Amino acid sequence: MLLAIDCGNTNTVFSIWDGSEFLATWRTSTEWQRTADQYFVWLSTLMKMQGIEAQIDAMIVSSTVPRVVFNLRVLADRYFNCRPLVVGKPDCRLPVAPRVDAGTQVGPDRLVNTVGAWDRHGGDIVVVDFGTATTFDVVDSDGAYVGGVISPGVNLSLEALHQAAAALPHVDVSKPEKVIGTNTVACMQSGIFWGYVGLVRGICGRIRTERDRPMRIIGTGGLAPLFAQGDMLFDDIEEDLTMHGLTVIHRYNKETA
Repeated sequence: MLLAIDCGNTNTVFSIWDGSEFLATWRTSTEWQRTADQYFVWLSTLMKMQGIEAQIDAMIVSSTVPRVVFNLRVLADRYFNCRPLVVGKPDCRLPVAPRVDAGTQVGPDRLVNTVGAWDRHGGDIVVVDFGTATTFDVVDSDGAYVGGVISPGVNLSLEALHQAAAALPHVDVSKPEKVIGTNTVACMQSGIFWGYVGLVRGICGRIRTERDRPMRIIGTGGLAPLFAQGDMLFDDIEEDLTMHGLTVIHRYNKETA
């Protein structure tokens, strides 16, 4: 049994993979102070509540928060008697190495999304991930990550707008009925929703022009289904793309060990 962990800036996702399917997936807030013992109590309680009896003997971690990794390593060693693979570290190999400027450290989440998308859809892809940041990852025909774009995330933009303008309230992200808002909340929702629709369409269009070839657009992340309602932005939506990528990387390392 494999425990796959995706640690983002806001949330951390744990999934148990039995080799053919995910038995369960849970989400918790990302806190670097959380100890290995706390992780285990939380995880074992959820497993017991769902009647899951999984003997975890392998673990893989993708983390954009380096300080979290230490306690996850302790979790693997103390409770599962294994050494975890950590994406981005030298001992964790990728099917195809990224092709970027020398010395560039590519975020592990972007590498994992690249591998997952390539495994499911082949090359010449743009992965649009709606997370704390909204990222665009360009996948070459052979599956290599060859660069991308980073822009502020949707919720981050809303929070910044709320904090910087005293008269503007905090609003939920939703698709407005009309572009022209007739009250403050509707105006903000329209600006965020249609603003990001325009961002995704514009950036993906420029990537296609720069690459001079057809590029398949894959949406992922919690808000991808919502923004998929905006003028056919995506060719496919992959809600579990990151977790799938982690299983592919683990399998590749196991087969090439």
